[in-house]
Amino acid sequence: MHVIIDGYNVIRQSGTLRRYERLSLEAGRNALIQRVSCYKKLKGHRMTIVFDGWKNGPAMEERDRQEGIDVVYSRRGEEADDVIKRMVEKKGEEIVVVTSDRGIADFVSHRGGIPIPSQAFESLIEGSTVSPPDSTSCKDVDSANRKDEEEIRGPDKKKGPSRRLSRKKKAAMAALRKL
Repeated sequence: MHVIIDGYNVIRQSGTLRRYERLSLEAGRNALIQRVSCYKKLKGHRMTIVFDGWKNGPAMEERDRQEGIDVVYSRRGEEADDVIKRMVEKKGEEIVVVTSDRGIADFVSHRGGIPIPSQAFESLIEGSTVSPPDSTSCKDVDSANRKDEEEIRGPDKKKGPSRRLSRKKKAAMAALRKL
């Protein structure tokens, strides 16, 4: 499974990571990378974080590897959304994209990938880390998966054929169980 993360989208949807970003963009990025690397150590999924570089970024797309995570900075004039869409189109394995951007989520689901909301992924990571992102110790918490499934499912439990979950919600819940 390849998990692609819309970096600034996750940071700006998160209360915890947003505090780091207020210090500097680099502090926000580093905090996200450390949390995701801690999570990767537990689960072993291939992880890629994509950041916007379209305003002040380099002329060419840059790729880096930090703490076992592939980090991609879009080139100047290109948004991270475009890079994510390109990566989804090239897929050769199961793709999960973490974003709260509806346009990207729709694109991913139409291409056979599974979009996961940023808040659901953040709570999954929160449940996996013992301490703040500057720590490297990790633990696995199964209750985070159940909490995320409840968030995707909605407030009421549905029963019977007329109240079945949509295919998108079922796929998202299955992906969260794997995550």
